[in-house]
Amino acid sequence: MLDYPKIILAKNKEISILRKHHWIFSGAIATRDTDLKNGQLVQIFSAKEVFLGIGHFQNGSIMVRTISFEEQPIDGVFWKKKIQSAFEVRRSIGLTDSEETNVYRLIHGEGDGLPGLIIDFYNGTAVIQAHSIGMHQHVEEISQALQEVYGESLNAVYDKSAETLPKNISDVENKLIYGEPKTNLVKEYGCVYEIDWEKGQKTGFFVDQRENRHLFGKYSAGKKVLNTFCYSGGFSVSALKAGAKEVHSIDISAKAIELTDKNVALNAAEFQGKHQSIVADVVKYIKEIEQDYDVIVLDPPAFAKNIKSRHNAVQGYKRLNAEAFKHIKSGGILFTFSCSQVVDKQLFANTITAAALESGRNIRILHYLSQPSDHPINIFHQETEYLKGLVVYVE
Repeated sequence: MLDYPKIILAKNKEISILRKHHWIFSGAIATRDTDLKNGQLVQIFSAKEVFLGIGHFQNGSIMVRTISFEEQPIDGVFWKKKIQSAFEVRRSIGLTDSEETNVYRLIHGEGDGLPGLIIDFYNGTAVIQAHSIGMHQHVEEISQALQEVYGESLNAVYDKSAETLPKNISDVENKLIYGEPKTNLVKEYGCVYEIDWEKGQKTGFFVDQRENRHLFGKYSAGKKVLNTFCYSGGFSVSALKAGAKEVHSIDISAKAIELTDKNVALNAAEFQGKHQSIVADVVKYIKEIEQDYDVIVLDPPAFAKNIKSRHNAVQGYKRLNAEAFKHIKSGGILFTFSCSQVVDKQLFANTITAAALESGRNIRILHYLSQPSDHPINIFHQETEYLKGLVVYVE
């Protein structure tokens, strides 16, 4: 018998957890211990006191995030089994032993059955980001499990959770919790990037655009390319590596542009003559460009963080894409993305359709894009699908 505190669901509120959805909302709970602490492990029972799962308690709309649907202790054995399972998925898709790619996502939250946990692997260094208090309390056990699964392939584990935990958690600091990194250089389809997991966005790199960057490169050969919201220049490097004639990278952040220039230089000295960096506001800049770009990528930060901001986000995506349509060459290719989870695939496609109508250009959809296979979508928890994109041909 487990000794975790119990949470009892209201009558008929067990349907979602029986379908293996990971979230228990506050309105579904009938009774709970009054002295529960945020992050505490709890057992979940139906109104008839049938065991349903184990999760982390946290005051809020989502009150429990389920990490096990089995009655089992959450110990070292549990964490090793979960990490090993995720590792096997990445091995099955050819990422763990690849010579041309050594950066990938190992744990994708609910996609790997571990809500609140992200782990990205950077050429020997695992970077952890916990998004819940409960998950962060296990970082040492998770680190140990990583060491056991990877063996000598793992050089270091870095905890970068200070930015992703609730703001009232003041005693968490980003730090190295195992080993010493041997390098901060990684390869993706043969392109080399410098990763700053200490100060960079997310865990240091937008790992989720790997396959889309690779496809972008194929469309960029011999073309003049504009990479907007470029951050560390991933799309730019991929385009140059594939033989782009000229690439312009634009970001409002001077630090991002510095990182882009560094990554371009890392890959080939001759790329410098083909590449230009611009510090500017993309939304304003794109209204003023000439119609001489063959390929443009729009990969903005999330415009909508919640449902309330969705309408404004949709209008923002529409305006941005309409301007891109107006200012791309005839016969040009546009890669356009949204990482806003509250903007689903159909709404995004509808928004791009509205932008096309506003621009007066004829548009053909060539590809529907999503996140790569190391960011798996949990079939029982489809909120794990967040990245959506279109590749379109503009007459």
